[in-house]
Amino acid sequence: MNLDELRVQLDEIDQQLVELFVRRMHICEDVARYKKANGRPTLDSSRERAKLVSVSEMVPPQMQTYIRSLYQQIFELSRSWQDTIINEPSPICGRIAAALENTPKVFPAMSTVACQGVEGAYSQAAAERLFSAPNILFFSTFESVFSAIKNGLCDYGVLPLENSTAGSVNQIYDLMMRYNFSIVRSVRIKIDHNLLVKPGTRLEDIREVYSHEQAIAQCSHFLKTHPEIKATALANTALAAQTVASSDRSDVAALASGSCASLYGLKTLLSGVQDQGNNSTRFICISKDMQIFPGADRTSIMLTTPHKPGSLFRILSKINALGINLTKLESRPLPERNFEFMFYFDLETPVYSPEFIKLISDLDHGCETFEYLGSYSEVV
Repeated sequence: MNLDELRVQLDEIDQQLVELFVRRMHICEDVARYKKANGRPTLDSSRERAKLVSVSEMVPPQMQTYIRSLYQQIFELSRSWQDTIINEPSPICGRIAAALENTPKVFPAMSTVACQGVEGAYSQAAAERLFSAPNILFFSTFESVFSAIKNGLCDYGVLPLENSTAGSVNQIYDLMMRYNFSIVRSVRIKIDHNLLVKPGTRLEDIREVYSHEQAIAQCSHFLKTHPEIKATALANTALAAQTVASSDRSDVAALASGSCASLYGLKTLLSGVQDQGNNSTRFICISKDMQIFPGADRTSIMLTTPHKPGSLFRILSKINALGINLTKLESRPLPERNFEFMFYFDLETPVYSPEFIKLISDLDHGCETFEYLGSYSEVV
């Protein structure tokens, strides 16, 4: 039997499978109406477990893993279909629709923007990429940025979320959980850390280097090759440069951007001392109000799931079933609950797609807690 003949047989089977699948989903509609009328939840875990055992016994041992995987996906599709009948539309979907309607059609060129640090910070560079003419106000801490927006002092805030070498800035996730703000845009900034010193200071003179803890982590190889240099974390790389410039010591240096050298009258002793040449940091722009500008094709969410086996798998199956690309999954421990976590997701999907609205509604109904952090585009 040749390949074409085999494919004909597969096509015949596929037609039967599709017809049976549609028939199964129609029956699931009746199941959903019964559950709705009788106040029963969509998920029946004991029924699903029993069904997985049953179908596994119907196939040879070498097929059992595949049939369980198939039926787990069928269960997810069935639950998703039932949810559309049982659940009322999620209030979050209404807020998203209102934001799409009321957000200006063009991202503002000018605005008052809060950044953490001092003049010369990488957050400043990110703000200048996002806005054509921002009025930047600097604050000493990340939480001060959130407070400035909450109190109406600034319209937007620009904050680092993750670095390609050192990973996520966990404090930002924690603050996003505490404040109910929205991400309205993001941007990636190429990060080059330079060793900045006062004029006349030599490499062999340096005994202490200042920088942000993330920058120190990103330059770990350089610091390992110079064990005589103590690394001290400050709130910001630009603040590190400012500290060196104002110090009366001649044995200190800063790991900061090249622009900080001219800004604070320092000399670049070494350029590009970060571990990776393609080092970059992703910055997010946040707003107190939900705003969704045209072209939004990324979405960030946070959620918690029941502390039960398979809870996260069901979320991932739902995302996969709707054909949505998951670009990031991060877990953050919940301080008040031992060994339980808040999960952060970045999704790549147009905010206008029906699959997006379906996912948001399902997650809002199906998770212990659900936070929609915003839909936005990334400046390149």
